[in-house]
Amino acid sequence: MTISTDTDVGGYGGVGLLDRERIIATPGFNRWLVPPAALAIHLCIGMAYGFSVFWLPLSRAIGIDQPVSCADHSVVSALFTTTCDWRVADLGWIYTLFFVLLGSSAAIWGGWLEKAGPRKAGVVSAICWCGGIAVAALGVMFHQLWLMWLGAGVIGGIGLGLGYISPVSTLIKWFPDRRGMATGMAIMGFGGGAMIGAPLADKLMNHFRTPESVGVWETFLVMAVIYFVFMMAGAFGYRIPPAGWRPEGWTPPAGTGRAMITTRHVHLRDAHKTKQFWLIWAVLCLNVSAGIGVIGMASPMLQEIFGGRLIGQPDLGFTDLDAAQKTAIAAIAAGFAGLLSLFNIGGRFFWASLSDRLGRKNTYYAFFALGIVLYALAPTAAHMGSQLMFVGIFCIILSMYGGGFATIPAYLADIFGTQFVGAIHGRLLTAWATAGIIGPVVVNYIREFQIDAGIPREQVYDFTMYILAGMLALGLLANAMVRPLSDKWFMSDDEVAKLQAKSAAAQAGPTGSFGIGKGGFDGKVLAAWACVGLPILWGVWITLQKTAALF
Repeated sequence: MTISTDTDVGGYGGVGLLDRERIIATPGFNRWLVPPAALAIHLCIGMAYGFSVFWLPLSRAIGIDQPVSCADHSVVSALFTTTCDWRVADLGWIYTLFFVLLGSSAAIWGGWLEKAGPRKAGVVSAICWCGGIAVAALGVMFHQLWLMWLGAGVIGGIGLGLGYISPVSTLIKWFPDRRGMATGMAIMGFGGGAMIGAPLADKLMNHFRTPESVGVWETFLVMAVIYFVFMMAGAFGYRIPPAGWRPEGWTPPAGTGRAMITTRHVHLRDAHKTKQFWLIWAVLCLNVSAGIGVIGMASPMLQEIFGGRLIGQPDLGFTDLDAAQKTAIAAIAAGFAGLLSLFNIGGRFFWASLSDRLGRKNTYYAFFALGIVLYALAPTAAHMGSQLMFVGIFCIILSMYGGGFATIPAYLADIFGTQFVGAIHGRLLTAWATAGIIGPVVVNYIREFQIDAGIPREQVYDFTMYILAGMLALGLLANAMVRPLSDKWFMSDDEVAKLQAKSAAAQAGPTGSFGIGKGGFDGKVLAAWACVGLPILWGVWITLQKTAALF
């Protein structure tokens, strides 16, 4: 990613390099430079999904080859011990902190982001995410788990929240004609971050591993530097359109024809007072709860349902396999998880782009209606022993899980307008934090209850699938109740004009034509896309190699 200079923005005496007024685009700026800037940030923070690659090496940070365990080990003692290795469960709290802080920071500072602009938010995100990883490296060096929780979990989690929502409002304003596609391109990066970061981390740990070190703290520092460069390049690549700008040749759809897309704006202080906000909150929460439950159990689910059939031994159940056979099917299950990751990523772009044609409400209808059928069919595919059908069902389910994340910002812009959509989206992400608790808890507890009741392992997921289908049915009802807002919730034209006055005053040059009509791929754009596209292609290649074991 090439860091754009500020020579195209003039007349900013006294305006800081990171201020919103500094990054208002002038004629000649190509809007297609903004999506790769957003991807540069999302691909870095998306490594949060792949942090589990560090758990096993960190669980033997002292013992190197074998974990050093202590009899009186507890979560509290783990925070400060320098003589006992950490348990995976102790390290897993970092993952929980990631997404609790992501939702919380997005909700708390979303309003500030709208005022400060995406560049300042992107820089703060880079400092927090990369600085948090560096603090976590100190935690590994001195074997202090509390430092890792504070660094990666808390400080890094704040960076996640700000980085995740930093491009949303900007992309929607640059692409009013393709809202879904624009946000899909960026949020696709968050799903793909682990696809790149996890194999990179594995290679770095192998490079730095010595008889005295598992190579994690060195890997943390190298990745922090790489991520900082990419995230700062992305932040400085952001530009925002002048107030009132629209793509050349594009006119907003008539209100009578597209009633679900407003041309007005709701203030941040009022959005959460509407029932539409909470209905869309429920829509996201229920869609994510079902999907995240599948992600958490994908690997054990495939192994326990198909058992020996995965290695050509159809008469052997999971409990009948020996250690070598279980190792073999674990590798196949890893390929399954990789395939689901690809569909999660691809679904973010595919479904969000499709929503530009179908409409956001109809797209969510498709998620829920198709999801109910697929979740209900999954046990049937399992009992038939159809591995291909089973894998296909969950690939589609995961594409809709990713698509739900990518479509929701455009849904919010349709209902609440674009003026505060980034901040409103930040508040809505509390639904993600809630789903992160509901989904895994429902799946894991039902599974344990059924196993304790003596249900065969290949059948323990049947009831779970029906419960998740029920969640989607509730989501379908919530989506059906979403209606356009009444006039009382929208700001007056004078209020909007005052909010946009600062940007309008800072604007240099005419507001007419930017880029090439609706955008064009010139040399600068191609170079920017290459900087983010090549790492994505490398991650896809590595994932496909692992997925090959599934077939």
